[in-house]
Amino acid sequence: MAIEHLRDIAADPFPPAGFGPDPLRILLLEDSDLDTELLVAFLDDLGHPYALDRVMTRADFTRAAEPGAYHLILADYILPTFDGLGALAIARTRCPGTPFVFVSGALGEDVAVEALKRGATDYVTKQRLDRLHRTIMRALAEARALAERERALRDLHDLNETLEARVEARTRELEAANAELQRQVVERERVEEALRQAQRLEAVGQLTSGVAHDFNNLLTVISGNIEFLGRAVSDERSKRRLDMMRGAADRGARLTAQLLAFSRRQRLAPTPVELNHTVASMRDLLQSSIGGAVRIEMTLQPELWSALVDATQIELVILNLAINARDAMVVGGCLTIETANVTLTEAPARAEEPAPGAYVMVAVSDTGTGIAPDVLARVFEPFFTTNPVDKGSGLGLAQVYGFAKQSGGGVRIDTRLGEGTSVRVYLPRAEADALPAAAPAAPVDCAARRSPDDRPVILVVDDDTAVREVTTTILTEAGYTLREAGSGLAALQSLEADPCVDLVLLDFAMPGMNGAEVACEIRRRWPQLSVIFATGYADTEALMRAGAVGAERIVQKPFQGGELQRKVAANLPHTPVPALRLVPGRARRA
Repeated sequence: MAIEHLRDIAADPFPPAGFGPDPLRILLLEDSDLDTELLVAFLDDLGHPYALDRVMTRADFTRAAEPGAYHLILADYILPTFDGLGALAIARTRCPGTPFVFVSGALGEDVAVEALKRGATDYVTKQRLDRLHRTIMRALAEARALAERERALRDLHDLNETLEARVEARTRELEAANAELQRQVVERERVEEALRQAQRLEAVGQLTSGVAHDFNNLLTVISGNIEFLGRAVSDERSKRRLDMMRGAADRGARLTAQLLAFSRRQRLAPTPVELNHTVASMRDLLQSSIGGAVRIEMTLQPELWSALVDATQIELVILNLAINARDAMVVGGCLTIETANVTLTEAPARAEEPAPGAYVMVAVSDTGTGIAPDVLARVFEPFFTTNPVDKGSGLGLAQVYGFAKQSGGGVRIDTRLGEGTSVRVYLPRAEADALPAAAPAAPVDCAARRSPDDRPVILVVDDDTAVREVTTTILTEAGYTLREAGSGLAALQSLEADPCVDLVLLDFAMPGMNGAEVACEIRRRWPQLSVIFATGYADTEALMRAGAVGAERIVQKPFQGGELQRKVAANLPHTPVPALRLVPGRARRA
């Protein structure tokens, strides 16, 4: 028998607690027409709209018991073809969330208990249909609570599943953020350490450059007076002592040169250099310097770029590194010299390393003992050495560092304890127009005020009286007329009084105006005057601003081998120029 619709009321969602406005959808399993009419009468007393579908057979009930099709199932217990427990089993299987209430006249207590055990919501006897209203309300409330509980459990399950995924995603985000934070901390520590090292090396460099300058002034006095005494003494014993003194002064000069290399104040003459040729030509020198027990290998890159460096200084750098490598190899070993074109993109990790750019690299590697981390942190400090007191000055790597930095490059050390060390020196690549030619200085001609037979006039400017005395003595003996000034301001005042000098010899480091500043003022006011520098160190940038960019315009203290006389003679003007008229505070052409 098909489903019998006893009410035809539109039924939508599950009604809210207290029934609400929505109609109830009820499935009735009942074979008695009389009992059905009686039941409908009680349902009409509910005061709530409902739709009642009646079935009487197993097949019809099975088809009707669909999930969500009804809010409530009312069933008789005794049926013609099957009983209520069978219907309950079908309902619990097909629509387990729908409340199932027995309405029967033959439902004993034992049967009722068994029905409740098997999942029935409640039961009402047909003799007590007045209880039907409360039973239906309770059944619907329990069903709603159960549905909400199951929905909450589903939501909780879904939340747990998504929560786990969110936790995993958040964990990954936190791990990534933590890794980035650790990277930033490490990078900051690296940058701070590099900054501290750079500041420490800069401070040491300023100290050593000042010491070297003052020491060179002392050596200039010592060397000059040794030369004077050498011409005055005749006995062999005194000459031998003077030779010893001269040798000590020369060693002091070499020591200050190394200090100036570290502080980046040495005098450099950068030119395009083919490093492959330089390295190859040094093989015999290197072999004799490090001994026959060490094997030398060279790996020279073809088509190597030209390096813009001082050719003499790079040879000293390679020799220094080779000697250091020899000392690191106790017995035998292999010394490898390598050249390569290198383009760096990463920022330097340490103060001595080069900035990003294109470089010509020369590396000296050994198979020695390696360098410990605590020693590696200090290897570029001047006078720091792990060798015995009588084995080196500790200035080798300091000189390499200063030379590389002053040349515009840097140094990088890779080392492994027990395996060896590789020192890579990065030098700037030479461009076609790397070295612009210096404009020659215009000569000064005071022929109108001087006789053609007068000796050249040189103005010596130095704040150190002893150095100035040695300098003027040397130049007087060379046949020049000397004027002196103890400061830059005094030199300018002297020139204002009489600008007719042939050459100005300037000390670089002076209180007040330094030599470069004085030279700039001389160029502005008396552009014809030739200027050269005599200095214990040279700030290359300042000298370039002053116009003295060539090595022939810089005399290194202490004076050696007639260098002062030679460079003074080379820079004296020989070409006549218009005479100068003396005007207070300024010289101008007549």
